[in-house]
Amino acid sequence: MQTQTILLIILTGVASLVVAYWQYLRKAKRSNLKVTLFFLRFLSFFVAALLLINPKFTRHENFVEKSNLVMAIDNSESISRLGGVRAFREVSDKVQGNGKLADRFNVFRYAFDNTVSMGDSIDFGGKYTNVHNALQRIEKIHDRQHTALVLLTDGNQNLGFDYEFQKYGDGLTIFPVVLGDTTRYEDFRVERINLNRYAFLNNKFPVEVTVVYEGDGPRSIEMQVFIDGQPVQRTQLSFDPNTNSTTIELSLQAGTVGNKTITASVGRLPNERNTANNSKQAIIEVIDEKTNVALVSDRLHPDMGVLKKAIESNAQRQVAFKNPNVDLETLDDFDVMILYQPNRSFQKIYDYIKNRGVGVFTIAGTKTDWNFLNSVQSAYSKESFRQAEDVFPVKNEAFRLFDLGRLSVVGFPPLKIDLGEIMMNENHEPLFFQRIKGVDMEAPLMTVLNDPKEIVLFGEDIWKWRIETYRQNGSFEAFDALLGRLLLNITANAAKRRLTVNNNPIYDGKMGIVIGASYFDKAFVFDANAALDITVKNTETGQSRTIPMLLKGNRYEVELGDLSAGEYDFTVTVRGDNISRSGRFKILDFDLEGQFLSANDDKLKRLAEKSNGRLFYPDQNGELVQQLLADERFVPIQKGRQNVVSLIDFRILLGLLTLTLAAEWFIRKYNGLL
Repeated sequence: MQTQTILLIILTGVASLVVAYWQYLRKAKRSNLKVTLFFLRFLSFFVAALLLINPKFTRHENFVEKSNLVMAIDNSESISRLGGVRAFREVSDKVQGNGKLADRFNVFRYAFDNTVSMGDSIDFGGKYTNVHNALQRIEKIHDRQHTALVLLTDGNQNLGFDYEFQKYGDGLTIFPVVLGDTTRYEDFRVERINLNRYAFLNNKFPVEVTVVYEGDGPRSIEMQVFIDGQPVQRTQLSFDPNTNSTTIELSLQAGTVGNKTITASVGRLPNERNTANNSKQAIIEVIDEKTNVALVSDRLHPDMGVLKKAIESNAQRQVAFKNPNVDLETLDDFDVMILYQPNRSFQKIYDYIKNRGVGVFTIAGTKTDWNFLNSVQSAYSKESFRQAEDVFPVKNEAFRLFDLGRLSVVGFPPLKIDLGEIMMNENHEPLFFQRIKGVDMEAPLMTVLNDPKEIVLFGEDIWKWRIETYRQNGSFEAFDALLGRLLLNITANAAKRRLTVNNNPIYDGKMGIVIGASYFDKAFVFDANAALDITVKNTETGQSRTIPMLLKGNRYEVELGDLSAGEYDFTVTVRGDNISRSGRFKILDFDLEGQFLSANDDKLKRLAEKSNGRLFYPDQNGELVQQLLADERFVPIQKGRQNVVSLIDFRILLGLLTLTLAAEWFIRKYNGLL
């Protein structure tokens, strides 16, 4: 407590005595009554003064801050399948049973598969593994102290971001312990099948199949591709230690309408342990319907003619030029609208699009009215400087929404843009980034918006790209195919329907089986008060059930993760309205955890080195304990802190003040002094 405060308390006490003496004892004859009243008046003054002064003192505390020791245990099925349960128990007992570690660390234990929980119950029954999610969650929980993370896992992951290439905080040091057999076995597997969601009848559609070989090779194998069980392609593949994966590009014919199951399968090795991953399936829907495209513009430009030629290179598509002042009823037959350099004359076009939900391809350029475009939609915006600039395209190699084909934009001429900063306010996936005066920018040149579906090109003179494609390849095919894929991605054949349903035709296992639906009233405004039900029927057993769909944001959803493998028909209905939509999906009997043949210690070693940790094997659990005890980064630190504490309790003083004043008043009243 400060000296000034002590002196102030003393002076207050003296002043209280003087005032009380002056009031009761200065001239009066002393008696027990006067002394009692004097004492009560003194206490009242002194307590009131203490409440005003509120004296405080500083308390010093010393404490020891320990580092955290976190055990993160992989609770997925692959641990038991690879024989890592016994190793886990040995390491766990060695670490948790060491008293020196308990004295040095704050010890925590977590279990993870696709989620993270406290590690009180370990049964190795998880169907999925997400190592990155576990590391990220643990880092957030223990971000204020240096943490030693003992990661007990086989290193195999089948969900989430690849943990090897993610950045974690400097305070997290990872010590992986490899659980399970690390022996490498020969294996062929079909890694993935890439194809578009839809194809048009009597057209060819592209398919990419990636096949991976694990082994020392060399090996040759035949790959077969089937459509609904009928073989359509055979390819001989060769692998060696330097070539362990290959991607085969195919072009298959869409012969009949409906959902088509594409199966890619490779042969098996004589001693191959896992043959479940030798084949993979995907589904494409073949549709027999023309796509009508409205190209809306109030000006003439070479881009318009090129767009029409490129789009109509496919006989299933047709383009019609429209003026922004067109009668809106004439637009009901169009599935996609291309808005070329919008300005204020497009106002009623945008009103129509909002009500109907049609797919949109917006092309902006030097004549675009950005003040209008910024006000009429909120997905993106631009602060225009009204200055034209040449911008070159840079292909986004990480684009994954659909296949971009063989189009290469290397050497492509620049487009004209209106210079200014682009702000993307919704989820989007860029196809091309901008390069201005040799500098690669993060701003998109062409991007795909996810919700609602829209494609935006922030530049004009795309006709130059089609000419350059012909100059490089001798045909317009690559450019026309890209434009076709773009339109296919936003084609809204269901736009004229009040009830639309969104689902995947095929699911690998039970994770993420979600069916969504949107319902609009007669004015094509989303109806958030509707009641939707879905009836799901197993086509093999005939069993069915009806489930209400829940409103989530701007659509209705139902999660069906409890369904068993098989084929299902479903129907979504609206209560009180004679509207329904049906579909079909297939759940594969696909065991992700069963795809791993051995523990991935190489990947875990790179993770440990990246975080300045060290990899351990189960027979090195003693070395792990010694490493943790000897590491100077985890030495407990003695710290001190000062707490400023109030010397008095306000409630007690207020009670005492009330008591003294009340007692003084009562005594004076009783003795007739008032």
